[in-house]
Amino acid sequence: MFKKFRLNKLLLFIPLTSMMFCFNSPKNDDEKMMTIMVAIKNTLSYLHYNPRPINDAYSRDVYKKYFDKIDPMKQYFLKSDMDKFSLFKDKLDNYFEIGDLTFFKVTTDTLAKRVEYIKSISKEILSKPIDLHENDSLILDPKIKDYPADKKELYNEWKRFIKYNILQEVETMNSREEAKQKLKDSLNKNHLKDTITLKHYTQEQKIQKATEEIKNLMNNMFKRIQKRKEMDVFSMYMNAYTEAFDPHSNYYSPKDKEDFDVQFSGVFVGIGAVIQEKKGSFYFGPLTVGAPAWKSKELSEGDKILKVKPLPNEPAINVSGMLIEEVVKNIRGKKGTKVTLTIMKKDGTIKEITLVRDKVKIEDTFAKSIMIETPDKKKIGYIYLPGFYADFKDDKEGRNASDDVKTELEKLKKEGAQYMILDIRSNGGGSLSEVVDMMGLFTKQGPVVQVKDNNGNTQAHRNKSNNPIWTGPLLLLQNELSASASEILAQAMRDYQRAIILGSPTSFGKGTVQTFIGLNRFLNTNEDFGDLKMTIQKFYGINGESNQLKGVPSDIPLKDGFSYSEIGEKYADNALPWDKIQPTEYTKLYIPNIENIIKNSEARMATSKDYQLLLESIKWKEKLDKVKKLPLNINQFEALMIKRKKELERFKSLGKYNNGLKFTMNSDEQMRAKKDTVFAKKEKSWIKNLSRDLFLKEGTKVVTEIK
Repeated sequence: MFKKFRLNKLLLFIPLTSMMFCFNSPKNDDEKMMTIMVAIKNTLSYLHYNPRPINDAYSRDVYKKYFDKIDPMKQYFLKSDMDKFSLFKDKLDNYFEIGDLTFFKVTTDTLAKRVEYIKSISKEILSKPIDLHENDSLILDPKIKDYPADKKELYNEWKRFIKYNILQEVETMNSREEAKQKLKDSLNKNHLKDTITLKHYTQEQKIQKATEEIKNLMNNMFKRIQKRKEMDVFSMYMNAYTEAFDPHSNYYSPKDKEDFDVQFSGVFVGIGAVIQEKKGSFYFGPLTVGAPAWKSKELSEGDKILKVKPLPNEPAINVSGMLIEEVVKNIRGKKGTKVTLTIMKKDGTIKEITLVRDKVKIEDTFAKSIMIETPDKKKIGYIYLPGFYADFKDDKEGRNASDDVKTELEKLKKEGAQYMILDIRSNGGGSLSEVVDMMGLFTKQGPVVQVKDNNGNTQAHRNKSNNPIWTGPLLLLQNELSASASEILAQAMRDYQRAIILGSPTSFGKGTVQTFIGLNRFLNTNEDFGDLKMTIQKFYGINGESNQLKGVPSDIPLKDGFSYSEIGEKYADNALPWDKIQPTEYTKLYIPNIENIIKNSEARMATSKDYQLLLESIKWKEKLDKVKKLPLNINQFEALMIKRKKELERFKSLGKYNNGLKFTMNSDEQMRAKKDTVFAKKEKSWIKNLSRDLFLKEGTKVVTEIK
């Protein structure tokens, strides 16, 4: 959860003015990295909610996190490399204090050499026939393996990795072939026209095709690794330091911060087209309706990008050999500027097209709604909220989650909704102010959440609106990925008893507040040094309870596909501890028949064949997740896949599940769907997924029992 943060002037003045002009403008990347390193250390030490001592214990935590980031599967470094690196294990705290890059340089230089070596041995391995009939296995869990002892062992490790990828590709071909055969059989059985082209390949032919595919995959992988800039690896190094404070404090390079802002606000400046990479070439994917690419009427999905001219006075850049991020960066730019694209149409003709960049909205970021009609004709409004997004730049065209949910509520009320479901499943959070404002859409004025800073000062954030938009029955859907701001809303709804919460046994368990602090504020330079996202507060329910580590419990707990996975704050290293503070005064609303509603739901789910089958499938998947090794003998591998497919047949009916609910789009959206084929396709897919949602079906039963 994020807060639009203005540092207290006194706080800024006393400890930080000494940092303001500590550094002159760096002359090169090394000086820049050193400057960033010390600025991050000072900022964390002065402003973090729970600053930890910079000592040898901290150094060892940083050391572990760093290698978890740059070599998580223990595929690149040798044991001798790690022995050499271990000499630095207790020195990283000292390096952090003074911005010393010694350890960073030693590791990145070694990594570059290892990558070059592994690239060469991978080519060698793929240049010869690969024996997939040998009895060997691949260890999937890095926790139970060590780093390769020498280059021979490294060679064998990569040979196993390549074999595994080839076997996976062969299995993909087998599955595709089986699916096509079933479809052909079905068409023939029902005397329908057979339009399916199916060519059968021998096992050896599949291995050959798979090997060629993996050659391309490996080439692209090494190209991406070797084109990675030193500053990109440095960001990972800095995040090892920040995450040793807590898992939500992170360093963002200027590019990372730009990407975050786009994701958070749902708005970027560009031409409004998805860029796709296929075997080293770049193509246009779907175009955003109303955006410059769509308005031009000259670009189409599938057009190949040859060159990009970022600005009229700059040369055109051939995109061959570039990373997709570089292509996107050159196409995006400032609003109102021109970009010229050289493209190849599907018919082979080449065109130059100049577009004027404009703001593009990513609609999947925003709240949306639909009307649900139950078999007994009850009308339930359903709102899906993917995040508590906000426009912190105060842009008139920007969008905020609370405003959008208000709009959707008003639409649904107008269409006769009798009940309401707000879906915050997999909503990772967002703006603190947005969740406070959103509570005001459902309750009269009162406290929503309490926050505590690193001085122990607490403050209650209050909803000041006394005109809720929806006062009728309300249900909240959550899961293990509902985090932060989502948990504030769920906890407030639970404390007030304004809504019934249905979903995973608990939410994620993130009870901390972060803010972004630009590192430039401490430096004597106009160059962008990036931002530090840092934990500055903890939040608590109005009952005084923190959801940190524990999460918000559902009134009606139902296990799902995440229930047996290690998802949640309690699994994160260096997570802040749980605690509680004094409650604040509030007036509980009460749902009079909540105990009976919970009992009725428990009875339904206990006898639901679909839910019980889902629980079996979850346990089956949990069992697969615990597999530590896989065979690399093709006959053994295929036998294992056949066994798994047979086991999967037991759960086949879950893929065909339909909840029997009727979904109706808003009249304005129905009109748009007639004109906008991309939008129509997305809505059709969304409705199809909603119709397969077992938890939504139970949610409709629960919410219609609320009096």
